[in-house]
Order: sequence, then C-alpha cells, then structure tokens
Amino acid sequence: MEWIAAVFRGRAEHTVDAKGRTSLPARFRDVLAATGDPRIVLTVSLESCLVAYPMTEWLAFEERFAKLPQFDPDVARLRRLLIGNAVECDVDRVGRILVPSLLREHARIEKDVVWVGGVRNLELWARERFVEAMAGPRDVDALARRVSELGL
Repeated sequence: MEWIAAVFRGRAEHTVDAKGRTSLPARFRDVLAATGDPRIVLTVSLESCLVAYPMTEWLAFEERFAKLPQFDPDVARLRRLLIGNAVECDVDRVGRILVPSLLREHARIEKDVVWVGGVRNLELWARERFVEAMAGPRDVDALARRVSELGL
C-alpha cells in the first residue's frame, strides 16, 4: 500500500453533543481529504478508546486480517472485537461524525473528548480517560527497549 503524504499527528479537544456527534478537527479532515475518500471507519480499541481509520486504511486492514488463520481462537476473538464493532461514519458538511452509542459506551464518552493522531489512524478518547492513561505509571527503560526492538 502506498504511504499517504499527510499523516494524522497531534491532538485536539472537542465535545460530544446530545445527539452523539463530535467534530473531526479541521487538520484531521484535511488529512482525510488527501486520501480521496471522506469516510472513516470507527471501531473499538484494545484500550479504553475508539480508533478511526480512513476508509482506504480500513480496507487494507481487512485485507491483511482476512489472510490470518480464521479458526485460530485469538484471531476469531479479535475479529469479533474489531470488525464486529466497526461502523462506517460519514463526515457531515460541517465536519462532524456521529459516534454510535455502543461505541461511546465502550470508550465511556459522554461530553469532552480528545482526538489523538496515530500517523495512519486516529484515536478518540473520553478526555478524563485520556488524562488517566497518560498519567499512568510508565517504565521508561522498558518502553525504550521495546521501541528499539521494533526498529524505531
């Protein structure tokens, strides 16, 4: 898959309205527009947040996922979790998406949210959960070793 020139980076805080809509930050909408497809797929994360993928990235993920051993219990569980909870979301004319209630419940999103860039995707966090996750205990030495193992 070809690397897109623009990437999702940085973070922005927004709110969710009474109908469950939140604004996709303008700089992230610009990156999405660069993909040529204004749709995103929103699903749960292994953490207490949601992950938003541009449609092109999501389709590539599904293609890679389809090549995994489908009868492996871990693959089946991950399929139910990630693909079973995936929802295609349109960005409306003013830059908002509707976050389905089931996904809001998973991430405990009520009012204040944080969008976090993840290079090829975005995370959507309840603000208080994001603050907790960032303040949690960190073993910097172990993290540095792991990053080194990954080749970064």
